[in-house]
Amino acid sequence: MPGNSFGKLFKITNWGESHGKAIGVVVDGCPPMLGLNEDYIQKSLNRRAPGQSEVTTQRQEPDKVEILSGVFNGKTTGTPISMIIFNKDFRKEDYKDIAAAFRPSHSDFTMQKKFGIRDPLGGGRSSARLTAGNVAAGAIAYKILNERFGIEIIAYVVQIKDIRAEIDSEKVSKKDVDSNIVRCPDKNAAKQMINLVEDAKNSGDSVGGIIECIVRNVPIGLGEPIFDKLEADLAKAMLCINATKGFEIGSGFEGIKMFGSQHNDAFVMKNGKVATKTNNSGGVQGGISNGMPIIFRVAFKPTSTIQKEQDTVDIKGKSVKLAAKGRHDPCVLPRAVPIVEAMAALVLCDHYLGQRAQNGDKFD
Repeated sequence: MPGNSFGKLFKITNWGESHGKAIGVVVDGCPPMLGLNEDYIQKSLNRRAPGQSEVTTQRQEPDKVEILSGVFNGKTTGTPISMIIFNKDFRKEDYKDIAAAFRPSHSDFTMQKKFGIRDPLGGGRSSARLTAGNVAAGAIAYKILNERFGIEIIAYVVQIKDIRAEIDSEKVSKKDVDSNIVRCPDKNAAKQMINLVEDAKNSGDSVGGIIECIVRNVPIGLGEPIFDKLEADLAKAMLCINATKGFEIGSGFEGIKMFGSQHNDAFVMKNGKVATKTNNSGGVQGGISNGMPIIFRVAFKPTSTIQKEQDTVDIKGKSVKLAAKGRHDPCVLPRAVPIVEAMAALVLCDHYLGQRAQNGDKFD
């Protein structure tokens, strides 16, 4: 099935199914001599893993990663890095009804119609479980970016349903993000969000929301004009994450409320370097990073697999009722935070290698 690879110079190929023997990823294009071990990657996977709290799925997977190739004596060799994560917690019986009927707003219907066959166990290739491989690969990309430029990538929940947090993106830290189970740095809003998610879970329903992400210490020059714009690749990366329905960068849709004179980011000299007074561009102008922090937001829909009874049709076209069984996130946002960070790192690392290939290792 096509569509399983992402990136050009820093390229990943994701493989496996939700309830198969294992899932994993192959990373191609990682430079040699990067210090790397499984413990470093595991830290990122632990933030994405299921069973973290009462507001996430209760599937118990250790998500223990094993590096199969591409690393020797704690250093990358420049050859493909293959990583595997074995699935441990199966409940195939939970998917008996789903195998015969299509979940509303899920990929069950479209996958069946497109390929004529699908793996209904946990959603097969459509499951968000497959993002574990992306997070593992993203940890490597982030290490390259952080060691080369001191880049920081911090994502956090800014809204769940109609509860909106007040967060200063310039000051937020990863410690703030991980201070509560919903991964919202605004403690007051976080309490309300947790209560809302728990209420949705108890009633067999689900909720969606918005994750915001800030990338600091970005060098000038990442991104290509026209078809490989940095924000275009970020948008694709984010919309490849399960349950995403929207992407905006900088002022985003709010920018339409301004005049050009209000929206334009005036250039100034700051600490001997060109900077901008405001950052409505979100750190990207003309598809190329301008040195300011990159800031964007991603909208996630409510989880489509819910326990409330819904109208649907079965594989024979007969109208039926479906109340899904199984262990599913009532809100995907807390576990999606590290996924957003990982996908951003993959995009930025790919563009970094492209810029280095074009201009050498010289960055402003």
